[in-house]
Amino acid sequence: MRVHAPAKLNLCLYLGPRREDGLHQLCSLFEPLALADLIEIGEADADEVVCPGVEGENLAGRALAALRERGWVHPSLRVEIEKRIPVAAGLGGGSADAAAVLRLAAGEVADLEEIAAGLGADVPSQLTPSPALVRGAGERVERLPEPASHAVVLLPDGGGLSTAEVFAEADRLGLGRSAAELDELATRLRAVAGAGDSPLSYPELLVNDLEPAALSLRPRIAEALELLRGAGASQALLTGTGPTAFGLFASLEAAAGAAARLDRDDAIVCEAGKALQ
Repeated sequence: MRVHAPAKLNLCLYLGPRREDGLHQLCSLFEPLALADLIEIGEADADEVVCPGVEGENLAGRALAALRERGWVHPSLRVEIEKRIPVAAGLGGGSADAAAVLRLAAGEVADLEEIAAGLGADVPSQLTPSPALVRGAGERVERLPEPASHAVVLLPDGGGLSTAEVFAEADRLGLGRSAAELDELATRLRAVAGAGDSPLSYPELLVNDLEPAALSLRPRIAEALELLRGAGASQALLTGTGPTAFGLFASLEAAAGAAARLDRDDAIVCEAGKALQ
């Protein structure tokens, strides 16, 4: 069996106060991308997760182990991940892979959302890849309709920017908003995204509060943002904690034309906002 694990894009990310558990309250608008890892799954003598070219612990392996701990009795599996989503790029690739593994047990294991939340902040939203308003530290997910057609150009910048370091830098810089402001922003986002509007129609809400922290740690992200604006992006932002910059375009053709003008080997063009079928 082959399954797809779509990347996610943070169209906006608002940073709130730090919670008692050390995590920050967030308000973010997520949407899936056509860019996705390809996962091949087959039976094996023992559970095994392999991801050629990626070293270290794999979140998909932790997801499979968590299913076994909950009593999932499916025969042993070999899970092989073909990485197409850049690693450590703020695009949720590892979370997407973990969520794809959890989906294998849908209807057979209870509380998949709880398991997902225990694996990482981005995993709950990826259980059903679709546009979503995400609150809390990522565990509160409100599904939204697909927006009007649009596309993105991604400039990953090599990945490798630590999420923990970006949040720590945000704290050092004194970034963030009150819980009341997050609630107000969530209401505004729910109104426009809930109506299926294209994100190009509400640019004033497309803000990433973590962008100054990421720029402080990796100043060259600013160059990618300027390149995207110069190539015609209606909006250019950082996704998640970065380092990937993205530009929004009204169509796939417009995005492809912009990528050609950029002349960057790492540029990725893809449709955005379509839920996984």
